[in-house]
Amino acid sequence: MCSSDLNTGTHTTGAACSGQPTDSSFASVSGRSFTKLRNPGKNQPAAWGCFPSARPTGMMSAMRPKIVTKEQLVEQLRPLRAGGSRIVFTNGCFDLMHVGHTRYLQAAKALGDLLVVGVNTDESVRSLEKAPDRPIVQEAQRAEVVAALGCVDFVVLFSEPDPKTLITAVQPDILVKGGDWALDRIIGRDVVEARGGRVQTIPLVPGFSTTALIHRIRSASA
Repeated sequence: MCSSDLNTGTHTTGAACSGQPTDSSFASVSGRSFTKLRNPGKNQPAAWGCFPSARPTGMMSAMRPKIVTKEQLVEQLRPLRAGGSRIVFTNGCFDLMHVGHTRYLQAAKALGDLLVVGVNTDESVRSLEKAPDRPIVQEAQRAEVVAALGCVDFVVLFSEPDPKTLITAVQPDILVKGGDWALDRIIGRDVVEARGGRVQTIPLVPGFSTTALIHRIRSASA
């Protein structure tokens, strides 16, 4: 999973991970990451694990409430925060989701109680100068795929080149980035640490990236 698929803004490449998640709910088994399901509190949504939601009301009805505007998100987080829920935030383009993305999001959720995922709009992705034809998948579909994961509690689109404005609005307790980000380059770190929160990096899954996936598809069809 390449860093540009999980992060936005200027970043360093090849930087070593500065910290493995230490939360007791995160475990590594045979090199694969899993989240132990927790019993939800009264102010915490049920923990479904990082798998497509299988709620009996149907997939679409389970996903739609998760995708919110920034204003709706701030309003909905207020009582959850007051109830003691720890809010985790991460962001990315999530263009052509793969197992590296899902394991990353699962590990992020294990660090707290609620996982908020910021997803770059199409305009935002284009501003990152990834490639002339990126994103491959349109923003509404990318947001819906991320929302389908049970470990994700909220999804919010942002159009800026980086998530600083969104992080300022959310005020997360824990800010998560991929392990190829040096801590001093993580956007929003100052906002989170100013209110006593922490910044955590999670190792990327070797061998998985959207860029590599696109290359394989194009090579096979050439």
